[in-house]
Amino acid sequence: MPIKSEVIANPKAERIRRVAELADRKGRKRSGRFMVEGPQSVRELLAWHPDMVEDLYVEVASVEPDAAFITPSVAQMAGKAMQAGAYVHKVTHDVMRRMSSDAQGVLAVADMRAFLDSAVIDGDLDEHAMVAAFWQVRDPGNAGTVIRSADAAGCAGVVLVDDCVDIFNPKVIRSTAGSLFHLPVVTMGTDEYFDWCAERGLAVYAADVYGTDARPPEPLTDVLAVPQSLSQAKTVLFGNEARGLDKEVLERADRIVSIPIYGRAESLNLGTSAAVMLLSLAMSSRIERM
Repeated sequence: MPIKSEVIANPKAERIRRVAELADRKGRKRSGRFMVEGPQSVRELLAWHPDMVEDLYVEVASVEPDAAFITPSVAQMAGKAMQAGAYVHKVTHDVMRRMSSDAQGVLAVADMRAFLDSAVIDGDLDEHAMVAAFWQVRDPGNAGTVIRSADAAGCAGVVLVDDCVDIFNPKVIRSTAGSLFHLPVVTMGTDEYFDWCAERGLAVYAADVYGTDARPPEPLTDVLAVPQSLSQAKTVLFGNEARGLDKEVLERADRIVSIPIYGRAESLNLGTSAAVMLLSLAMSSRIERM
């Protein structure tokens, strides 16, 4: 599709109102679309899922022809969007602000159903594969951060278990810094998750500080010291930001693992815990293969 020659300058236009409504879950559900804000996230969306992009909005300085130009980096994104069949619209600063205060000059609208249909974790996982899972994660910033950590650790996918934040929340997408488009992210109920793991032969490692009365956690250092014990495809399950994992969930795990703390801090937040544990396990598996 070609870039639209006219510049949208009316913040109250119907098209602009519909895009702004995508910040709200009801608006996304009603339209079947979601917004992606900012150059980095939009660039990754276009690199990995260009066919899902329906519209790209780029900010220009003015409606005047000599000021309605776009930067080379944004022009490159616009070219990819048009090649994929998306419409590209020039908008003024006020119009972009009406749609999003976090767009930094570029915003994409994508097909939510197409994204969900593409999010499939490979069922044929090798013995070193790892899947990150997060139970009842509610904070959008935390969800985005842990998806980014899972991507950095080379996870085969991410499972959001039970009542978690909507992955299409704009803050979740921004916090992933594009990682949402690099690996499949799926949602499941608790029972469904454990059944899914059993069907694929995935060992469940529960990340928890305290464990249960009958099963104290294994320190991560002890787990890493015996690399042969890690030679099975696994999923690492992290708990809710405030409560961790319920006892009933812990009792269903194959192993309970904690991160040792050597200073005076009582615990680590979810984002830090996920980064430390996932990357430690990923590095250990790679050292074993060297």
